[in-house]
Amino acid sequence: MINIYEVVETNNMIEKENLDVRTITLGISLLDCIDSDLSALEKKIYDKICSAAGDLVKTGEYISREFGIPIVNKRISVTPIALVGGAACKTTQDFARIARTLDRAACEVGVNFIGGYSALVSKGMTPADELLIRSIPQALSTTERVCSSVNLGSTRTGINMDAVRLMGEIIRQTAECTKEQDSLGCAKLVVFCNAPDDNPFMAGAFHGVTEADKIINVGVSGPGVVKTALEKVRGESFEVLCETIKKTAFKVTRVGQLVAQEASRLLNVPFGIVDLSLAPTPAIGDSVADILCEIGLEYAGAPGTTAALALLNDQVKKGGVMASSYVGGLSGAFIPVSEDQGMIDAVTVGALTLEKLEAMTCVCSVGLDMIAVPGDTKATTISGIIADEMAIGMVNQKTTAVRLIPVIGKGVGESVEFGGLLGHAPIMPVNGFSCDNFVNRTGRIPAPIHSFKN
Repeated sequence: MINIYEVVETNNMIEKENLDVRTITLGISLLDCIDSDLSALEKKIYDKICSAAGDLVKTGEYISREFGIPIVNKRISVTPIALVGGAACKTTQDFARIARTLDRAACEVGVNFIGGYSALVSKGMTPADELLIRSIPQALSTTERVCSSVNLGSTRTGINMDAVRLMGEIIRQTAECTKEQDSLGCAKLVVFCNAPDDNPFMAGAFHGVTEADKIINVGVSGPGVVKTALEKVRGESFEVLCETIKKTAFKVTRVGQLVAQEASRLLNVPFGIVDLSLAPTPAIGDSVADILCEIGLEYAGAPGTTAALALLNDQVKKGGVMASSYVGGLSGAFIPVSEDQGMIDAVTVGALTLEKLEAMTCVCSVGLDMIAVPGDTKATTISGIIADEMAIGMVNQKTTAVRLIPVIGKGVGESVEFGGLLGHAPIMPVNGFSCDNFVNRTGRIPAPIHSFKN
């Protein structure tokens, strides 16, 4: 039974500490839409999305009113389009047509984003995979709500360096194609190692082929709640610190579980997972960096940052798995620079560098996220950064990702404003030494020895 104290406590979390359900995401399989005729494929995709997600936004708004819980985004993820469009799409323009169909469907049902303009190429690329990847700049520059992701490596298969090299070029092209919007297209494009099948967070969401025909996943977030809880145990031991984070994460996850179960019931769609992620926003008091400071650092990036983040990530997961039988996705702590005012402040004063962020990705929830870099950064340099991050994920058997934004026409010392949840960011310096000869080798980096577990 829930007592009055818990009701008041949860209300305070929502009203004063920025607790929210960041997203309810409806995953939709498009495998039954596959057709060799492109026009027929587009119609099937549009009709299925509109039919399956027609009540998603209305249901989210009803749950938000009924329980008084803010639900910030309603989103859709679909089967990776490289798989769905392979039979019909013979050119990059064909794939871009599907992207625009996804955008129209997302607009029709009223969701904020639709993810799944994706390819899974950790071991090799089919012709369809390569066509989709090469179409990404056109797709993201001619749509508003479409998000794209490419999985480049895994612990079991190694890293596809041909795809890593190609993605460096694609990110540059996407930046150029959307330069009038400060290269915003790159904010909707992420590359992964060990991408999960059930991630509700954009830009990396897609509906994995192991999933049911439709599924409801919920992403819940509460950095402000954790920060407030830690203020009450300032100066206490690590044991007290860990217990406080764990208990708070438990309470936050229960809110997500409640929303997920209600959405599942109302939409008559199976409940998938709750992703408990401390995903920050630009709002004051909603920062993962501020939690790290509350743990005892002057700024995120100071010595001890990686240890503090490892502690935070682990305790968040331990609390979450006690609150729901189905915790999944990317659960843990996100460190997207542009979306976290504390991270922005740390970069501005020089406490946080790209190299320190890379070290932090060894223990965080995902990786190098929403980082603005100079617009003249070479494609091979971007590929080298991607390769480093993919290696961290491969060797550590964890999900890692890169979402870099080379802002065309801007350099170090300037900043970029994306707006909304995407926030704003200072342009961060990038190591200028060449990795061209490394990136231009062909083939794969083999999987590590501990991948062989059959």
